[in-house]
Amino acid sequence: MGSWMSLNKEPPAPPPLMVLVPPLFDFPPLAARTRMLESSYNLLFGKLALRCLFEDYFQEARHFNTRIMLKPIDDPHVDLIATVSGPLDHKPEEKIIGNAQFRWQSDVDDPHTFVDLFVSNTDPILLMRSCAYYPKYGFGAFGFFPLLLKKRVSSEDYGVMGLRYSSPNLSIGATLMPFTLGDEFPKSAWLVSKMGRLTAGVQCEPLSGSKGIEKYRDLANWSCAIGYGLGFGSPLSPSFSFGLEIARSSQFIASFYQHVVVQRRVKNPLEDNEVVGITNYIDFGFELQTRVDDDKPSNVTPDSTFQVAASWQANKNFLLKGKAGPLCSSIALAFKSWWKPSFTFSLSATRDRTVGKTAFGFGICIDNVREGSYQRADPNYVMLTPNKEHLAEGIHWKTGKRPIIQSDVNSGNFDGIPKELRPLGKLL
Repeated sequence: MGSWMSLNKEPPAPPPLMVLVPPLFDFPPLAARTRMLESSYNLLFGKLALRCLFEDYFQEARHFNTRIMLKPIDDPHVDLIATVSGPLDHKPEEKIIGNAQFRWQSDVDDPHTFVDLFVSNTDPILLMRSCAYYPKYGFGAFGFFPLLLKKRVSSEDYGVMGLRYSSPNLSIGATLMPFTLGDEFPKSAWLVSKMGRLTAGVQCEPLSGSKGIEKYRDLANWSCAIGYGLGFGSPLSPSFSFGLEIARSSQFIASFYQHVVVQRRVKNPLEDNEVVGITNYIDFGFELQTRVDDDKPSNVTPDSTFQVAASWQANKNFLLKGKAGPLCSSIALAFKSWWKPSFTFSLSATRDRTVGKTAFGFGICIDNVREGSYQRADPNYVMLTPNKEHLAEGIHWKTGKRPIIQSDVNSGNFDGIPKELRPLGKLL
């Protein structure tokens, strides 16, 4: 009787089909850790995202760059970043540059209040930076103080302080040099406002030599920008951004950036049979700069230039990037191992069309500071064939393995926004 019942017992249900979701390769950007030290005008309008797309992993030709980022387990309030870079071949006119940054922040989950010390074998030899921000009131103060220099030439070498106010739809601030006010007050000022998906801003940065009220009447000291953007919860990490800017009334800049999270089908013998797909991260950016004043540029500076770049993260280990401009083109390949700490090796090749030569550079990074971040695929950009086996519901996690989710793109979103991009919805 028992054997008959066992023969007629229904077989166990097969495991649900899943799509791998790898962590983003290099997120959040390092500049987000110190964003409260900089004008909001210089970070919004997709500028931070474009800077990372155009610069990260593109090493300087015939140069190397190594970076070590460590955080002690016993005290997560402090971390250390050390960098060494220089030419691959020995040149008397070029020297190896080394620097280190020691940082302390009072709250582990709030990176906007901190103090760091920066040491280097070039000027400034010792620099202290500090920032204090109070989200409840929206006010903050920050400062740069060169403690040790070989020679102090300008008034900025004695220190710069700044005040700012931020709300969900407004950011306003100014910087000054407290030890040499005079005609150089303020050093810079900005105002940025957000209205729905539109962001508009203006910034004043008086040139050296401008004095009195005349520096505010000189249009060469003013810049303005307007942008349209969609984001993943923070204006510093847009999924789509388009911006127009007039810089110092002499240069017109148009930029576009898009970050897409998609799925593609995979057949990987190293994975379990229920894994049918993987999430990919694709970025694309374009920037056009052209002069709009009557001044003729020098022979070195072109009247108009552009650059276009794209990146593709195929899985958790490999990232491919490329960019092109009128004078040179570059391609970069990066490999990352998600150990603790993580290890990244990147190799880039740059083709200089003016001389017809190709040069290489490489970089190494050891990171124990930033945590992995994940994003869901956009339902408008799904590469998987939408048949029944791919439409399981809900989120599924496997203990002891990297996070994976079922392939229904309409299920819940990830809420793991990096600390460097907080507080969300409370400041611009």
